[in-house]
Amino acid sequence: MSDRSGGPLDGVLVIDLSRALAGPHAGMMLGDLGARVIKVESPVTGDDTRSWGPPFVGPEGDPQATYFLSCNRNKESIALDLKSADGRAVLDGLLDRADVVVENFRTGVMDRLGYSTTALLERNPRLVVLSITGFGHDGPEGGRAGYDQIAQGEAGLMSLTGSGPDDVQRVGVPIADLLSGMYGASGVLAALLERERTGRGQVVRTSLLAATIGVHAFQGTRQTVAGEVPQAQGNHHPSIAPYGLFRTRDGAVQISVANDSLWRRFCAAFGLDPDAEGLATNAERVSNRERTIAVVEAAFAERSSADLLVDLTASGIPAGRVRTLDEVYAWDQVASQKLLIDVKHPVLGDIRLPGMPLRFFDVDEAGEYETTRTTHLSPPLLDGDGAAIRSWLGEKAA
Repeated sequence: MSDRSGGPLDGVLVIDLSRALAGPHAGMMLGDLGARVIKVESPVTGDDTRSWGPPFVGPEGDPQATYFLSCNRNKESIALDLKSADGRAVLDGLLDRADVVVENFRTGVMDRLGYSTTALLERNPRLVVLSITGFGHDGPEGGRAGYDQIAQGEAGLMSLTGSGPDDVQRVGVPIADLLSGMYGASGVLAALLERERTGRGQVVRTSLLAATIGVHAFQGTRQTVAGEVPQAQGNHHPSIAPYGLFRTRDGAVQISVANDSLWRRFCAAFGLDPDAEGLATNAERVSNRERTIAVVEAAFAERSSADLLVDLTASGIPAGRVRTLDEVYAWDQVASQKLLIDVKHPVLGDIRLPGMPLRFFDVDEAGEYETTRTTHLSPPLLDGDGAAIRSWLGEKAA
């Protein structure tokens, strides 16, 4: 058995110049994969998210924002004033040794600081630069500031989300930020792979706008190919029926009857006629959505959610409940997938964080074994690693 517990990016150095969420999420993903991630922050205040709350936790004199904790695990922190000679000298030393730089400044800020993409790649031709913007680095609105909820609206996602066209809603997490971080990290991995062939780095760009449009999926082709304009329609699928949230005697359950075979199985379990006029095929059920919903909810009306879930599972019908987050994090299935990690924070002590959604496995003559990273760094204090990083740079220079 080989020792690969450091993660597949062990040995890769990432300089994370980003703040808020999109860039930090990308940096955290690379850190989860084993890269050494050095987070460069502004002195005194640090990353914006250090002040985003409540909730704050910890001692009154040193409160910690849970928002910051959510997107900065597996990183070190150094505070640098990039307008000072010392700050620039330290950053230059880091850039000379880096494999990846992550930044999400507004278009033009890096240029004004003297760290344009041209300058970065001239300094270190093997560098992969990830640049995340709000609406793209060029184009008629390329310099526009990017904030998640604004991007959700501008990219059309809010028009698809909510109880109906007159009740559009944002997604309950900053999904545009998170998606741009995920796309960005994916682009970095591709650029690192290409560097193995060419020996040269490159610039990877994405934006909140691009990442959100990138997940339009079937709703996108519904517009571009079919010419329809999708609208929010609550908790029921626009192209499959019955698929959604259905009321029961004491609450609700979710079901996914995703094909006509499952429809027949569902009808057999609940005494319904699968060939009823207007309901025999998925296309008919979608066209008669309100009637389909009424038929299903009539079958569920006298049943408890718990009993229904047992019967639906026994019948082979995909089903589930809507869990609150405390229920999610207490679920044994979540624990089995290692979606919670324990770290020791310098102020808060032992804390539990949501974990990495990837697992890695290897196979040898003894069988399959897991190589997922098992030790993690807590989100750092501002400049908590500054002295150690400066010392390391001094050793490298010597």
